[in-house]
Amino acid sequence: MPSNLAPHIHRLELFPVSAQVVESGGHSEITLARNSLITLAEQYGTPLYIYDQATLDHNLEAYREALAVHYPGPSGITYAGKAYLCLGLAQWVHQRGLSLDCSSAGELYIATRAGLPSGQLVVHGVNKSPADLDAALHQAGTLVVDNLTELERVIALYARQKVSTENPLPHIWLRLRPGTRVQTHAHIQTGQEDSKFGLSSAEFLQAVQHSLDADLPLTGLHFHLGSHFHTPEPVCAALEIALDLLQTCQRSFGWLPGSICVGGGWGVPYHEDDLPYPPIQILASAVAQALVAGCQARHLPLPVLQFEPGRSLIAQAGVAIYRIGAVKHTPRRCYLLLDGGLGDNPRPALYQARYTALPIQDPYREPIGPAWLAGPYCESGDILIQDLPMPDVQPGELVAVPVSGAYQLSMSSSYNGVCRPAVVWLRDSQPHLIQSRQIVSDLGQHDLPLFPE
Repeated sequence: MPSNLAPHIHRLELFPVSAQVVESGGHSEITLARNSLITLAEQYGTPLYIYDQATLDHNLEAYREALAVHYPGPSGITYAGKAYLCLGLAQWVHQRGLSLDCSSAGELYIATRAGLPSGQLVVHGVNKSPADLDAALHQAGTLVVDNLTELERVIALYARQKVSTENPLPHIWLRLRPGTRVQTHAHIQTGQEDSKFGLSSAEFLQAVQHSLDADLPLTGLHFHLGSHFHTPEPVCAALEIALDLLQTCQRSFGWLPGSICVGGGWGVPYHEDDLPYPPIQILASAVAQALVAGCQARHLPLPVLQFEPGRSLIAQAGVAIYRIGAVKHTPRRCYLLLDGGLGDNPRPALYQARYTALPIQDPYREPIGPAWLAGPYCESGDILIQDLPMPDVQPGELVAVPVSGAYQLSMSSSYNGVCRPAVVWLRDSQPHLIQSRQIVSDLGQHDLPLFPE
């Protein structure tokens, strides 16, 4: 490694915890869990997504250690499946004893295939379909109610279900909209007063009354402020609002929740300019201490404290591998044209997410100037990374984009008829294919002919 640490050197800090730069055949290259990324790209093709289990385990342990130190009451962690979910990942969730946040009947289907029991399944959603509610009733252990209209439907469903089955019905949590705004992109804020999510304080009190009148198993309060924020103060402020509301619930109805879920949303560094970034422990310890102090001040018992992280668990674990197809120079820019982009990672186009990258071979080459890393799609907005200092790279070279584990594959598409990439999981230095690459015949498997042949 060069002695003068240029800014691009710090990009390796964004990679999974198992990342190394090793010497091989007269060159250096990036490896993950002792696997050559060049070899993996040759074996599985590109674009390729790679997930490092060691990084997931590392981040999970950071949450658990912080809660063990700072929260004397019971606590738990629910993985937010919307960040990325497939059968293999759901199996990891099950193996690690986590709960899983599902937002649809489809995510519940994946979870149950992985063997997750109902007690580990939490169902969310701002406008759950009849199919979603039916799946929740039969498969989940907890159902988070978003609004009063949904609550009416749930009350009716529970009344019918009690007659027709002896199986226990899911616990009910109510989602509070605390009116607290976090500093993040407007598209991923969820807790502010004009958000589409959750119940206002007045609606929350109505929902408690209706739930108790209907003898629903009401056991929790949930809120979520947004995604990719980096200071715990708004969460602690929302917690104060929630605890004040629970004091009212205790006085008015004699009811308190057994669980309080503060959601997730803690951010991660995506670019070397984001470093250093506040670690997971900052959020977990601050919220735990705030809940203890808030309950003591109001003479409330400590509930189960539930976190619901997605991005902060999995984003760093994922790396996207692309191959450069062409290098194009315009009067003002140098484009590195990749074989993936908007289809597998829409985040830069949706809300200006900023990424970085390194060439996999000889990653510490000195940059020669800024480059724009763009994809193959028929959109001018298909630019994955802008104005990034890069070395002299050539067509055919591989580049690695770190922090690619969250909200990329889960939001991917087959725009332009391009097939979704393969996904490889690294466990104990062994690669496991957990999602095969789509082939073109997959794209039309649900199409039906308009005209008879």
